Amino acid sequence: MRVDIANALAETSPIGVPREALDRLDDRVASAHETIQHGRDADSFGYASLNLPETTDPEAIHDAVAPFEDVSAVLTVGIGGSALGAKTLTAALGDGTRAYFLDNVDPAHVESLLDDLPLSETVVNVVSKSGTTAETLANFLVVREAMVDAGVDWRERTLVTTGPDGNLRDLAAEHDLPALEVPDGVPGRFSVLSTVGLAVPAIAGVDIEGVLAGARSVAADLTGSLFETPAYAYGATLYALDRRGASMVAMMPYAEALDPFAEWFAQLWAESLGKDGLGQTPIRALGATDQHSQLQLYRAGPLDKVVTLLQVGEGPDATIPPADLTGLDYLGGHSLRDLLDAEFAATEASLARSGQPNVRVSIDRVDAESLGSLLYEMEAACILAGELYEVETFTQPAVEWGKERARELLRGETLPETDRLLVE
Repeated sequence: MRVDIANALAETSPIGVPREALDRLDDRVASAHETIQHGRDADSFGYASLNLPETTDPEAIHDAVAPFEDVSAVLTVGIGGSALGAKTLTAALGDGTRAYFLDNVDPAHVESLLDDLPLSETVVNVVSKSGTTAETLANFLVVREAMVDAGVDWRERTLVTTGPDGNLRDLAAEHDLPALEVPDGVPGRFSVLSTVGLAVPAIAGVDIEGVLAGARSVAADLTGSLFETPAYAYGATLYALDRRGASMVAMMPYAEALDPFAEWFAQLWAESLGKDGLGQTPIRALGATDQHSQLQLYRAGPLDKVVTLLQVGEGPDATIPPADLTGLDYLGGHSLRDLLDAEFAATEASLARSGQPNVRVSIDRVDAESLGSLLYEMEAACILAGELYEVETFTQPAVEWGKERARELLRGETLPETDRLLVE
């Protein structure tokens, strides 16, 4: 990816970063890079994520999904990082195989989804590293019962992705289910380039070798300077802007296929950096759609955000037919891509004019190599930002607290009483 931070500098925005501050910050980036590289060399927890382009075995994934190459639909039962990476790659690069993601326990949604699925032609990939994730296991049990009720042998249509121990590993052994192992030392939100994120895309015809190759092509280019490494430029700039008041970051891809990428990014940034009263709140947006919903706030609201505009260089196009409609003569001779590119440029200029910091991230096209490099570099940017914030990037204690309280409620225990102010 390419990163342009000109509109995040002090000469463009009142909360922008002075160039001399970036020079000083680059010394900290160099130190952080040494820590990151040491973690990679030792394959330490979390840092091992940046080694996945080399350590992930695509052949093992192909072997595991081989029995399911003729399916018309694939259903991922997982939550958070167990689903978002696969969703991002499949939505952007899939061959048309219908891919569904059951990552919530809303019963109305679960029932509606199961009513629509051709269960006899669907493969289920149940994903949980521990094999004990409550939402995932509950949904899987519901799906399995629906398959039995429909006369479908669930054992012939289930793929398990889990750790070396736990309920799902035992289930796979008992029923001889194809199973993939979640890599050790890789938090779920950093697992897109592993078995967790690549199995369903492989079923959906995605070139997973190309994804890994794209990631490898940039993994070797991480240096100790934000001025030489796009990933570090992005992570360091967002960190510096946050320290100057940009407490929110909007991820706004200008490609419909990358809409799920913004969702993936939101989890990565929020769960990794939201610690000790620090971190930025991620906002999901889509260009040009959200120019008509969120841009009003970005341009005329408080200067407390940085907007990431993600641009795709090449792709399909469609000519706009001529029309004798009043006031639309300017569309003549143009295409939808011309219009989308104009919308991108105008939004970028509009934000700069209003003093709202924005960063341009560019990729060549939506293909396996470009997506692999983009995902990898965003992970590296996040890890770099975590080093600058001096937080535990790879843990999520606040999430674990809520999970434990939910389990207590289901066991019949109660939460401490709190005062309510109820209005009916």
